[in-house]
Amino acid sequence: MSDIRPFTIAVSDEDLADLKRRILATRWPEAECVEDWSQGIPLAYTREVADYWATAYDWRASEARLNRFDQFITEIDGLDIHFVHQRSAHADACLLYTSDAADESSSV
Repeated sequence: MSDIRPFTIAVSDEDLADLKRRILATRWPEAECVEDWSQGIPLAYTREVADYWATAYDWRASEARLNRFDQFITEIDGLDIHFVHQRSAHADACLLYTSDAADESSSV
């Protein structure tokens, strides 16, 4: 069995600045030919989300909210698996299980 290691989200200021720079430098394609989502996510919406991420999203506040939970990483079949282990204050609470593969050496 692999070791279970504590995990804390800690994205560097340099990585966040690089992400912002890359979002702002995006070379956008021409808009789609339809007024709906039948050709995928509309360009205008994509640009709106990208602008929000680059100029308004508070990464540090989200990082702090997520770091309130007990987080861990363990290796399963050669893949690092990130998970939260948080007990409920309610004795009769249902178990909620979600997981996400994570590579702790990767950057934003």
